[in-house]
Amino acid sequence: MVSRPVKFSIQGLHVHYGELCVLRELSLEILANEIFTVIGPANSGKTTFLHSLNRLIDLAPGSRVSGRILLDGDDIRLRLEKENLRRKVGIVFALPLPLPLSIYENIVYGLRMQGVRDRAVLDEAVERSLRESYLWEEVKDRLRSPAMNLSGGQQQRLCMARILAGRPDVLLFDEPTSGLDPISTARIEETLLELKERYTIVLVTNNVAQAARVGDRTAFFLMGEMVEVSETGRMFTAPADPRTSDYITGKFG
Repeated sequence: MVSRPVKFSIQGLHVHYGELCVLRELSLEILANEIFTVIGPANSGKTTFLHSLNRLIDLAPGSRVSGRILLDGDDIRLRLEKENLRRKVGIVFALPLPLPLSIYENIVYGLRMQGVRDRAVLDEAVERSLRESYLWEEVKDRLRSPAMNLSGGQQQRLCMARILAGRPDVLLFDEPTSGLDPISTARIEETLLELKERYTIVLVTNNVAQAARVGDRTAFFLMGEMVEVSETGRMFTAPADPRTSDYITGKFG
């Protein structure tokens, strides 16, 4: 594997909801320009981990976080304002959530909120982000039509474009293909493989085959702990822990 710099360094991360510990003693590194996949059964802490990376976890009632998360060497709780962090680290959720606006206005919404008014700048962001999400050729002639008219797979790629318009460094994906048909799923996966040339990607998925197809490295979570992390090919052919093997082969989960 090509040597890459560390993008995220997670050190002794613990997350509680009230008295319930949902992540414990988590330490790992995520490298720049890789697709880092996280697998594991329900309630293993995968989404909590993802939300910790851009501090969405702070919005959860009763959440408490300890340990350190460094982004490019900066502690995200001590050195980065939440708004700046979330511009750097965008997230795409399981269900596409387009705004009840046109395709164009969906993409520029965040830029307008940041005070961008120059039409040329907005137009450039729309075309660039739609090209990066491989949606431009499908929608370039109907940018003013409602985003809700798009198919489910197109809506998910539109949500990706909306994040990409703000030029983030990291893209977080929480089960982005869980409600999509196989053709739309394949298109999303192809897009992820292209995007990693320019972005660091963290993908949470319950689909172990998807992790095998797109992941450079994979972490297996179980009951709030990381069982192991390794190059994806190695994990799927020679996992270090029997629990990982049992999960991958469908004996539980």
